[in-house]
Amino acid sequence: MTVKFGTSGLRGLVSELRGTPAFSYTVAFLRMLQNRNLLNEGSEVFVGRDLRASSPQIAQLVHSAIAASGLVPVDCGALPTPALALYATGENAPAIMVTGSHIPDDRNGLKFYRADGEIDKRDERDIVEIHAAIGDAVPLLSPVDPVRVGAEPFQGYMDRFLDFFEQGSLSGLRVGVYQHSSVARDVVIDILRGLGAKTVPLGRAEHFIPVDTEALRQEDVALLKDWAAAEPFDAIVSTDGDGDRPLVADASGTFVRGDLVGAITANVLGADCVVTPVSSNSGLERCGHFARVVRTRVGSPYVIEGIGTALAQGARCVVGFEANGGVLLGSSVERGGRILPALQTRDSLLPIVCTLAVIAKNGRPLAEIAADFRFLAAASGRLEGVPSENSASFLGKLAADAAYADNIFADLGGIGNIDNHDGVRITVPNGEVVHFRASGNAPELRCYVEAKAESRADELLGWSLALARTQILES
Repeated sequence: MTVKFGTSGLRGLVSELRGTPAFSYTVAFLRMLQNRNLLNEGSEVFVGRDLRASSPQIAQLVHSAIAASGLVPVDCGALPTPALALYATGENAPAIMVTGSHIPDDRNGLKFYRADGEIDKRDERDIVEIHAAIGDAVPLLSPVDPVRVGAEPFQGYMDRFLDFFEQGSLSGLRVGVYQHSSVARDVVIDILRGLGAKTVPLGRAEHFIPVDTEALRQEDVALLKDWAAAEPFDAIVSTDGDGDRPLVADASGTFVRGDLVGAITANVLGADCVVTPVSSNSGLERCGHFARVVRTRVGSPYVIEGIGTALAQGARCVVGFEANGGVLLGSSVERGGRILPALQTRDSLLPIVCTLAVIAKNGRPLAEIAADFRFLAAASGRLEGVPSENSASFLGKLAADAAYADNIFADLGGIGNIDNHDGVRITVPNGEVVHFRASGNAPELRCYVEAKAESRADELLGWSLALARTQILES
């Protein structure tokens, strides 16, 4: 695996990223901003990190690169990605988050933010071009002593929720918080308690656990069920490693998929337009809650681009979200004289709080609230350890060779429709969906399926992954 940009940020093996690459990619990002006159000498650059073992050392390299660029590194410590983005934007400064998000501990990455928000695909291309020109020619400097901030980023992030949602809006709820190794594990509890919920910490870990809210590990599925069976909860919540993607389970410990949590959030906030990738459930168009649904490629930069287009076309309230549940608030929301400012980067706390607020307000279990959206049953999984070139070969053949696609999907009645917007999304004649795409963050092939019943979705996912495994091994 080489260091490269994925769906959200730069990712690579720790052994490949630590050292010159982390230093030189940071220099390239800052040089891009300097070339556009967006940074003056002596400007501050904020740096945060997650809790994986390699993050402190990589953060030191980032600090050194900032200093080498004539700028001032500001160490915000370990904090959620959206908290760093919110704080840096408020200070009109760029930011860099050291995180591998949900991927395993032997990998890590960097997320870059301009002063006005998360970088886009044009920025990524410019960074790659600048890095290619400077490469290993940038000399590593000795560690520097950055400026350090206190609790301001955490407090600002907490106030975002405590100032907008009504005091006591979560009163009466009993919420389990799966803490694992999430950098947001304590602030989640602080915010939920601040809004009146009774919280119960669960599963705190001292080693890094790669919780992927788009493809839960069987260990996490079992934990949620066990906790729900052991004591009563209205919901069990968590986040991924850097706190920008939510995990929400209902009272039975059943995981509520991220796109459904995103839809609940958008409905709570009164969105007339939602922007979401093609991997999100097709029920969004049928549920009747949104005047417009805009589909994009997978990845937060594409969702941000879609949000901008929707706003330019006159949408009143735009909420973006991904199938992993990370919500990007495209428009400020006003309610009862209180304002929730826009924040166009993935956030886990907003969907968690909105989902819990619906339970508290309506006095109905989350499972019933979720059923109101009439989503098709969905499941997702992945084949790990699949090099990108192998995935590309399989997907390319599937998209280009109709006879091949019809043949391998014969058990499902052949092909009804193929959408190549991002990966290959196949709809078979009975309306079931199988969507394959290569991960942009790790050497794996992702698979998303939709069917009328959960048991059928699980069966279809198993069939699809077995099909892909066979075809990739035989190619």
